[in-house]
Amino acid sequence: MDRPILSGLMAAAALVAVGLFASRTAAESAHAVPAPAVDEAPGAKGNETIVLAGGCFWGVQGVYQHVKGVANAVSGYAGGDKSTAQYETVSTGETGHAESVRITYDPAEITLGKILQIYFSVVHDPTELNYQGPDEGTQYRSAIFPQNPDQAKIAKAYIAQINGAHVYDAALVTKIEPGHEFFPAEAYHQDYLTLHPTQPYIVFNDIPKIKALKAMYPDLYREEPVLVAKVGLSN
Repeated sequence: MDRPILSGLMAAAALVAVGLFASRTAAESAHAVPAPAVDEAPGAKGNETIVLAGGCFWGVQGVYQHVKGVANAVSGYAGGDKSTAQYETVSTGETGHAESVRITYDPAEITLGKILQIYFSVVHDPTELNYQGPDEGTQYRSAIFPQNPDQAKIAKAYIAQINGAHVYDAALVTKIEPGHEFFPAEAYHQDYLTLHPTQPYIVFNDIPKIKALKAMYPDLYREEPVLVAKVGLSN
């Protein structure tokens, strides 16, 4: 569904309401999940990338931009063809794409396992099939797009581990979808959370995720986000 920007008195009233609600429920918006039993070896040389989908990419990007060890987080599309990788087309839910974020990270500072722990606990509810909060459609599905077989192995093992621990009341619906290219989204979607912190959708749906990240992973949280506007789309 579209995520409209409210204006005038309606927006002001909505901000008061959702601001209070978001503040009250920030600690309730996440689930504590166990650390991954299977992970990559820390300290590998050179940056790596992983592509994650978990609802609207505004919030997913916003969370990882506040994670230490993340060099860049770019909003985009994965799971479909280049010819249909545009917001209006993807929003139909008929292109195979998911709103996704390509995360570039330094394994010497943060492992893929930690990236995924944040994903399953803070970023989204991985038990919701083809929707997250107010957003419905396959473009909002929970999906991991591994860049190599080792990433797929780690993700598969972690999903099984979380299901076995019964962290959630239902089984995870997250799919592992290898072999798909990532296409960066339009410029106006990049750094959206940082640029529009008082937009009601962001206040209600995404600011609580940032608060939960800070509360649950204080050692991984950084106050100053890494922005696409500063580091570019290709880094």
